Amino acid sequence: MIERRRKGLVQVYTGNGKGKTTAALGLVLRSVGKGHKTMIIQFMKGDIKYGELTGIEHLPNAEIEQYGRPDFVDRKDPAKVDIEFAEQGFRRAKEVISSGEYDMVVLDEMNITLDYKLLDEDEVIACIKGRPEHVEIVLTGRYAPPSIVDLADLLTVMCEVKHPYMTGVEAREGIEY
Repeated sequence: MIERRRKGLVQVYTGNGKGKTTAALGLVLRSVGKGHKTMIIQFMKGDIKYGELTGIEHLPNAEIEQYGRPDFVDRKDPAKVDIEFAEQGFRRAKEVISSGEYDMVVLDEMNITLDYKLLDEDEVIACIKGRPEHVEIVLTGRYAPPSIVDLADLLTVMCEVKHPYMTGVEAREGIEY
């Protein structure tokens, strides 16, 4: 176990550009490289074999869990199962964060989960504010709500300028997923 002298901050990666989850995974790599224990909780993702799922298995002190299904969620009318997955993931996130056992917790796609109203924004903010002092929280996903933006110590907005999709290039294994 590492000595905990630092204060954990809140990092937010949002915007319509590619790279939000990728940036968070880079932080995980850096964190475990220094002996920190990390957890990634992915919301609105499930049953798709993202490269990070098997990649994390090779990293010490890193865990990943998914809460979602492989289908797109209807923003205007989310299915009951989508809400249930989000609630299940958030229960796990609260448990992990409050335990103080982890140095970094990534809440992947939390911003979009909040935007789609799958979780109560105030509860998520209370969880983040109530975390043990050393726990770093990273939130990813488009549409970060103003309350999350205000809470952030670091905010990065990914802006799509040019993307291979624009020229018909399909998602590539090991790059986009």
